[in-house]
Amino acid sequence: MPAAVRRFFTKYAVFSGRASRAEYWWWYLVTIIINGVLSSLGRIDGATGTTFDVISYVWSLAILVPSLALLWRRLHDANHSGWNVFWVFLPIIGWIILLVFVIQGPRPEGARFDR
Repeated sequence: MPAAVRRFFTKYAVFSGRASRAEYWWWYLVTIIINGVLSSLGRIDGATGTTFDVISYVWSLAILVPSLALLWRRLHDANHSGWNVFWVFLPIIGWIILLVFVIQGPRPEGARFDR
């Protein structure tokens, strides 16, 4: 897990190349945990929960580009164009399509994105 998180930050805005399923899903898990902690702290804090809301928004903005780059590289590993990320704008059906692409294993043909 630490290697996947480290790779996430070292490849902050790298849209070329590929990302393994493990790299993608470990980062996804870390993101869920951090967002859960921030959300819980905001609820516990009560009236000053807005502080944690602001921290959560700043965190989300900070990881937006690297998360997009990671998803783009994950699609490459499954031999799909990174442009498939735009399926996210088609509610439900697009999300399912994107999930299927992300779950797929690595394909040797995806090496074409390593250039």
